[in-house]
Amino acid sequence: MDDTHVDRSVLSALQEVMEDGYPDLLDIFLADSEERLKVLRATDSAALLVETAHSFKGSSSNMGAARLTELCHQLEQQASSSPCTGVQELVREIDREFADIRPLYEAERQRCPAKI
Repeated sequence: MDDTHVDRSVLSALQEVMEDGYPDLLDIFLADSEERLKVLRATDSAALLVETAHSFKGSSSNMGAARLTELCHQLEQQASSSPCTGVQELVREIDREFADIRPLYEAERQRCPAKI
């Protein structure tokens, strides 16, 4: 996994703690991230941007997505400031970053199939 985007040690620790639930955690992260991106792309509400960026920042941090975490933090700060400018460019950067890391998490998911 590309360490500039994803902290492999975080995923290793999660896998150790979650055991058989680890593949489900990866699936949930990917699905939730897609939903959060849809909200970020569609909303023009500063409050919803702040709320969504904050929750996306937390899940990204928990999953070791360091750059995505930082971008979400920047969006959270920018959307809560007045005037609220530059947020659409940050949303595009978040979108691009998730597009870059999604295959890494999908590969991790394939590496750790669910136990039956």
